[in-house]
Amino acid sequence: MNPEIIQKIKNLARKQNALILAHNYQPPEIQDLANLCGDSLELSIKAAETSADVVVFCGVHFMAETASILCPDKTVLLPQPDAGCPMADMVTPAALTEKVKTLPEMPVVTYVNSPAAVKAISTVCCTSANAVKVARSLDSDEILMTPDRNLAAYTAAQTGITIHAWNGYCPYHQQLTPEMVNQVRRRYPGAVFMAHPECRPEVTAMADVVTSTSGMLLFARQSPHTEFIVGTETGLIYPLEKANPGKRFYPASEKMYCADMKKITPEHVAETLAHLSGEVRVPEEIRNPALSAVQKMLSIR
Repeated sequence: MNPEIIQKIKNLARKQNALILAHNYQPPEIQDLANLCGDSLELSIKAAETSADVVVFCGVHFMAETASILCPDKTVLLPQPDAGCPMADMVTPAALTEKVKTLPEMPVVTYVNSPAAVKAISTVCCTSANAVKVARSLDSDEILMTPDRNLAAYTAAQTGITIHAWNGYCPYHQQLTPEMVNQVRRRYPGAVFMAHPECRPEVTAMADVVTSTSGMLLFARQSPHTEFIVGTETGLIYPLEKANPGKRFYPASEKMYCADMKKITPEHVAETLAHLSGEVRVPEEIRNPALSAVQKMLSIR
């Protein structure tokens, strides 16, 4: 990495009192220059706890929106405004409103990988790490989960609750098939298979552990095993290797590569800091009800 651009970013961040956040799927050079790395909600919560005036979120649009929901007093910047999430785009407030009309009254549980305006008309939010806990906390035998049908299927299997699943999915996790998993298992027979709950049900059923990106990082660190097959976006391999020298990590499929997560470069971060460009701010009429859905989730222990 160009040391000049790194020094420029450090100087600009100091000048703007900025905090640089990077999601676990970001390119290695972005993770290396960030002040904090993690999953989207984890990073937004940490941002809200800091004294920074500016938050540069190296991720995709819904993540910057979540930071804006939790940090209304801060300027939240997305270095590449067109970095989006295909799954988040699969649900809209209008479509969700119409869907709710077709069902009996029940809670609406919305994955954080969704637009702020959808969170705002939801009962409660969830993450891939706590979806099961959120579902169990609700006093209802039926719930509607949006937008990820695979996370909904995993939650239903773990809880026995009747879950009406929105027909959305992550295109990259959806690509992983049992045949692909079997192929890589034959290549690395001693490896533990970690799968993200965004994977299709027949894949999560094969996994040794099903967990979020942060969960995979924790599991790999604590596990006595030394070889792992990683069933999520390929960007997670870098922080796994960095945190676990001596252990080996193999992608379940090289096709699990999110182009939107790879759009941001160090040059984009420098440009954003220099001009405070790419601001993402959620309007108060959306932020307040969306914050309520997020806070309900955070209150569940």
